[in-house]
Amino acid sequence: MDRADRVFAYGATAGLLADALFADPRRGHPVALFGRAASAVERRLFHDHRGWGALHTALCAGGVTAGAALAARAVRPHPCAAVALTAATTWAVVGGTSLVREARLIGAALEAGDVAEARRLLPRLCGRDPEALDADALARAVVESVAENTSDAVVGALVWGAVAGVPGLAGFRAVNTLDAMVGHKSPRLRRFGWASARLDDAVGYPGARLTAALAVLAGPDPRGALRAWRSDAHRHPSPNAGPVEAAFAGALGVRLGGTLTYGGRTEHRPVLGGSGRAVRPGDIERSARLSRRIGALALVAGAGARLAAGAIRGRARRAATGQGGAGA
Repeated sequence: MDRADRVFAYGATAGLLADALFADPRRGHPVALFGRAASAVERRLFHDHRGWGALHTALCAGGVTAGAALAARAVRPHPCAAVALTAATTWAVVGGTSLVREARLIGAALEAGDVAEARRLLPRLCGRDPEALDADALARAVVESVAENTSDAVVGALVWGAVAGVPGLAGFRAVNTLDAMVGHKSPRLRRFGWASARLDDAVGYPGARLTAALAVLAGPDPRGALRAWRSDAHRHPSPNAGPVEAAFAGALGVRLGGTLTYGGRTEHRPVLGGSGRAVRPGDIERSARLSRRIGALALVAGAGARLAAGAIRGRARRAATGQGGAGA
């Protein structure tokens, strides 16, 4: 197998272990630094026009991907440096430990009956308006955020890392961050953020399906997860959040979706996992454990696929060489 395949497998494993041990720093995180740079570019380029938004996306996401490709090329002759770069990039772009930590903090507050503290903590996890939410609605918001971010913050990055190495890891996180910044459908950003939102839908597609599939495999109710995925995913307004949230709902035996409020705007989303019960605070811990299992399985799937593909290529080259020698 190619050295690049082993580099990804070793580096991604080390990076995911680093995330488990150290999580995200409170200050100076590379993704936060990228966000500040992207905001500065937005201030200079903003026009209420799709073309300017596409330029913003191309400059920010394309610049990060190109820089990552140059860095990967520079260390390619040095295996240890290549593994270290892959590990550092994996640690920087995945956020599984921080996701679970924030969810568990809210869960602990709800279990203690401190709804006010849970409301205070919710904006650190998602953009939903917390003030009108009771304990069960807060719990539902957390479980939905854990489900969606398991795909966005862990599995999607590992999928693109397996496909394209360090540039894939960095490019995916750049696109996902831009979508969070400008891709939502506010009146001001509906046109400018169009390109970021559509690109995020495209790059998030494979990771969302793998996340849903792993929720079926790793969840406490595989049949329920598969049933909800098949019957309910298409009803969600997001093409990628739908499969993930539906599979989580079925796996956990709960109902997700319904009425929610973002930035003063109320949405009425279809219910996912309609045969399940309402979400309770204790389901937050169950969703966190499921998220962790899915992240581990995604690493195994990505690294295993990369190593298997490398082994197949190696056998094909050896066979071709042998056939060439015999023909001569």
